[in-house]
Amino acid sequence: MSPAFMRLWGVPVLLGILTVIGLVAALLGDGLLDYVSALALGIPVALGAWHGLRKQGQ
Repeated sequence: MSPAFMRLWGVPVLLGILTVIGLVAALLGDGLLDYVSALALGIPVALGAWHGLRKQGQ
C-alpha cells in the first residue's frame, strides 16, 4: 500500500479493526474477553470524543 493511502486511511482502518475485534469478543466469550471487548470498543469512542472536544475548543 502506498504511503498516501496509509496516511489517509490508516487510522480509520485501525479503528474499524478494533471495533470488529471488540464486537466479536463481546459476542463469543466471558471473563477475559469481556475486558478485551470493553477495551477494543472503548478506544475508538475515547479517540472520537477526544478529537471532537479538541476541535470544538479551537
